Amino acid sequence: MGVEVFVADEQTEEPVDAVRWARLAEQVLEAEGVRGDAELSMLFVDEEAISDLNQRFHGKHGPTDVLAFPIDEDPVEGGRSPDAGGTGPGYSPSEPADMPLMLGDVVVCPRVALRNAPAHAGTYDDEMALLIVHGILHLLGMDHADDEEAEAMEKREQELLSRFHQKP
Repeated sequence: MGVEVFVADEQTEEPVDAVRWARLAEQVLEAEGVRGDAELSMLFVDEEAISDLNQRFHGKHGPTDVLAFPIDEDPVEGGRSPDAGGTGPGYSPSEPADMPLMLGDVVVCPRVALRNAPAHAGTYDDEMALLIVHGILHLLGMDHADDEEAEAMEKREQELLSRFHQKP
């Protein structure tokens, strides 16, 4: 299986090149040492949806450009369902090592990216690439809570963007 990136574009306001952004995410994950079976979800949403997520999970009012939701829990064996098997004939419990590493979700609002691009990364595509890399680095444990962390994260973002963000 390898590293898989699932993309859903649930907004219609701005164009999203799902294949391009999935490839960027795969390259970033590989460069950051993610090996084996791993899954990442990227979701592109409108301002209303990201505002709701921002309020529910961060207590902040209004839209933001990107949110990252890491999955920190250990794998849990499913209950009886068609996918979990059960104890019937041929049942073979899956080992946690056999399960893919679930990294989490990166949620991006293209409309906010477009609005922020001129003052931030430059073009809409540059801003989208930055937000995707930024969100992935959050999933992998980087943060910008203090100046030192922010500087390290920004440096890594720029290194990854210079390697993998191909301008059209």
